[in-house]
Amino acid sequence: MAGIYVKEDKCVGCHQCVSICPQGAILINVDNIAEIGGGCNLCALCVNECPTQAIVKESVVADKISDIDVAHLAECRDLWIITEIRDGSIAGCTLELLGEARRLVKGTKHKVAAVLLCNERGDYPQQLTAYGADVVYVAENEIFRRFTDTPYKETVLRLVKEEKPLAILLSATAMGRSLAPRLAAALHTGLSADCTELELCPNGILIQTRPAFGGNLFASILCPRTWPQMATVRPKVMQQIEPDFKRTGTVVGKDYVPPTDEMQITSIIDYIAQENGVSVDDAEIVVTAGYGASSDEGLRLVEELAQALGGAVGASRKVVDAGLVNYEHQVGQTGKTIGPKLYIACGVSGAIQHAVGMSSSKTIVAINIDSDAPIFHFADIGIVADLYEFLPKLIAAIKSKKS
Repeated sequence: MAGIYVKEDKCVGCHQCVSICPQGAILINVDNIAEIGGGCNLCALCVNECPTQAIVKESVVADKISDIDVAHLAECRDLWIITEIRDGSIAGCTLELLGEARRLVKGTKHKVAAVLLCNERGDYPQQLTAYGADVVYVAENEIFRRFTDTPYKETVLRLVKEEKPLAILLSATAMGRSLAPRLAAALHTGLSADCTELELCPNGILIQTRPAFGGNLFASILCPRTWPQMATVRPKVMQQIEPDFKRTGTVVGKDYVPPTDEMQITSIIDYIAQENGVSVDDAEIVVTAGYGASSDEGLRLVEELAQALGGAVGASRKVVDAGLVNYEHQVGQTGKTIGPKLYIACGVSGAIQHAVGMSSSKTIVAINIDSDAPIFHFADIGIVADLYEFLPKLIAAIKSKKS
């Protein structure tokens, strides 16, 4: 579990944290020291913005966790990462989980294991090892060329019973959100979805923290009585480690046992690649249309700006719900979590549900006619302007630089 604290000896009472807090949860007391109130939802904006580093986010393990009976975990070992392959490459979200798992097992007896289901292993095991895996379990079969629920579920289920992992982590992608609940149900264990923070206690209990109540607070969840512990983790919230291609690991081959015809209820007939431009998942630049840009003209300007910058088009939930943009472009709590180098929010109000999907962006630019819009709390650059007047000028300036 985590908390945000003020180091009183470093606080200078500059009020910067007060102005940046979207919840209004910080005040300056009579001693000119910042105080964190009960409205804090652990978004950590104040931690990032404090000029004296007086505000810190720390992990706190409750005393009672050490008293939990964990006899059922005595034979369990290793943190497992379910590998996701996209278009012939290991997905970045898998590499993020490997990096987080390395951090979690540091100083413990546990290892990091990657489960690789693929049609041909190639150099995937070496890549997984370089990014943090100690063990790679490999099952090869043509059926794993594209993800389908039953072959993946049945294969992982068999491996779990053979190898007894302590915990299983999956990315909260379309694949992870489909596979994880099926595995959890078959294993009669718990599952925490869309986690943004993990902590491994000395006794093997995994603390899984996720946003709750629309992102207004964070809940730390334990699964102390069943095994294995399972969580899906939002992409872009964990950090990859620098790959070390000199690392060596153990590769364990596993046979594939086909499910029965009765179990195999789906099959892939054809695969159609996305043809609508750059995907928000991987783009380094994302230009997002909020409800303030939801007219035909507004959406055209957003798309033109994205094309001029070589980026992808994103959308807020209101725009998607209105049927103006496809769901695959949606950014936010119920859409995609992204972390591009540049994020431009056009007419986005900036509710916390949207912010959790883009707050990991390196640079955030907000364009909104409302100077009080919450999006400005998250923005590195805020522009108070009518986007219908501002965007054509911005697009023209970008195009003139290229010519």
